[in-house]
Amino acid sequence: MARLPLEGVRIIDMSQVISGPYACGLMADLGAEVIKIEGPGRVDNSRETAGIVSGMYADNQLGVDPWNRNSYYNVLNRGKKSLVLDLNKAEGLQALKDLIKVSDVLMENFTPRVTRRWGLEYPDIRKIKPDFVMVSNTGYGRGDGPYSEYPGQATSMEATHGLAHVTGYRDDLPSKAGRAYVDFLATWACMIGVALGLRHRHRTGKGLWVDMGMYQLGCFGVSEYVLDWEANQRIGKRIGNRHPWQAPQGCYACSGADQWCVISVRDDKDWTALCGLMGKAELASDARFATNRARMTQHDEIDAIIAAWTRNLTKFEVMERVQGVGVPAGAAFDAKDMNLDPHYRSRGFLEMMQFPPERKMGKRVVLGRPWRLSKTPIGIRGPSPALGQHNREVLQGILGYTDARYAELEQAGIIGIRPTKRQSVSHLPMEEYVKLGLLADYDPDFKQRLGIQDPE
Repeated sequence: MARLPLEGVRIIDMSQVISGPYACGLMADLGAEVIKIEGPGRVDNSRETAGIVSGMYADNQLGVDPWNRNSYYNVLNRGKKSLVLDLNKAEGLQALKDLIKVSDVLMENFTPRVTRRWGLEYPDIRKIKPDFVMVSNTGYGRGDGPYSEYPGQATSMEATHGLAHVTGYRDDLPSKAGRAYVDFLATWACMIGVALGLRHRHRTGKGLWVDMGMYQLGCFGVSEYVLDWEANQRIGKRIGNRHPWQAPQGCYACSGADQWCVISVRDDKDWTALCGLMGKAELASDARFATNRARMTQHDEIDAIIAAWTRNLTKFEVMERVQGVGVPAGAAFDAKDMNLDPHYRSRGFLEMMQFPPERKMGKRVVLGRPWRLSKTPIGIRGPSPALGQHNREVLQGILGYTDARYAELEQAGIIGIRPTKRQSVSHLPMEEYVKLGLLADYDPDFKQRLGIQDPE
């Protein structure tokens, strides 16, 4: 069997929420041994969150260990080992330093003051292991910048990198693009940072620190607006679903509740084809719409014509018919569409993850990877760990701690398998989530539709 690309690499994952944990989960897929570090009084925020707002619990049941059942946590932390350490106590901090000595990479997303307080800034870590690779994924980067000490999340980054200014409808308020757009950009950047560090070490024998500011990643998404300002002193405007120089383009309502399809006409040929498909061939030669310039000025009227046609068809019917005449179109997938889509599954983008019987979660469908390798089969190598599941394996199996020392850490509360501080969890029946508008809908028979077996 082919060696996995990161086989033999040990990564310490101290990150939380999405970008760092998902990057480390993907690197576990690639063969790395990833050890996730959490504190007994401060577990990863994705373990216990406010219900539907940040992930669901398996079968919508909290169970006796809700901190192990959240969907966000279980998707992002697959294939890892879990070690609980209280880093606010000297013994816990020493255990982490011992682990650094026998590891290769540290991923963290704390504000600078946290690593400074622990004595875990990169110069400190280099004294422990000179060839160590560290990736710091903070909101605004380290250093002397005025924002460097600020905490940040992807949900706020869109304001500071400018995307919110250009996202939204004409003459309306700035808007977000989804929920955590920059988190996924940071995921890929974190992985590239690890690859750069390992490559640098391989070539020079020296370590590397990757200092990443998440808000800067988002700037790539608005690069044309930045260039437009630099070249023309022109501020970009919000245009909704329209195109800046092609018409018509929009997202049109289809039959059913909240069902939509995007259509994008590139030129006069596309417009003629679309008019014929809608049974309105005469519009192609109508002076009001015959040229792109004319269509740009009459976009509202054209939108009404297209919407009158699409509202009687399903979004997939619209997509297939419009594509069939050579015009770009795409149904707007919701979560249900994505989970049931055969192409996602055939690509391995959706995978089945089997939990051990004691976790009482059975099989679950989880997010895979957006890429495949030509010669090496890649897949999820195991479920996410329960909190502290690998305390003994790491401390004794890897670090060689004695039974007596392990017992001392356990008795002192430096390690454990339950959070010592619990968040207040919002938990409602699925019907209530729908009534509150937090869910569009849900299928009571979702397990049968997804091919998920009931937990034993």
